Amino acid sequence: MRDLNADRLEHWQAQGFDLNNCPVRVVLDHVAAKWTTLILLELCKGPQRFNAIGRALPDISKRMLTQSLRDLERDGMVNRRVFDTKPPSVEYSLTDMGRSFLVPLEQLIDWADDHISAIQEAREKFDHG
Repeated sequence: MRDLNADRLEHWQAQGFDLNNCPVRVVLDHVAAKWTTLILLELCKGPQRFNAIGRALPDISKRMLTQSLRDLERDGMVNRRVFDTKPPSVEYSLTDMGRSFLVPLEQLIDWADDHISAIQEAREKFDHG
């Protein structure tokens, strides 16, 4: 695996990329962002309105939900559909790219689920030993 990563890094560097301009950073921004990942997981159930997403994630502020949805829409992962009703209603859904992002995300979730006990033990040992 180390050789694959080294080859990939060399390929990117040959194209003029550096670690400050790494193409993976955009994706990692989403994976590392607590709310965007949870929003994607919520939207995998199907299209939802803003308030439904907010109820599913009660700790998120309306401002953070709005910003996270905008970021995901900007990156092409979420579609925003406005209905011509009084008052207007908005529905959010995953795009094909958003659904494809769930594949590696589910692998990460599985890895975390498989290793959470070991992580908790390591933290306990670190914090108290």
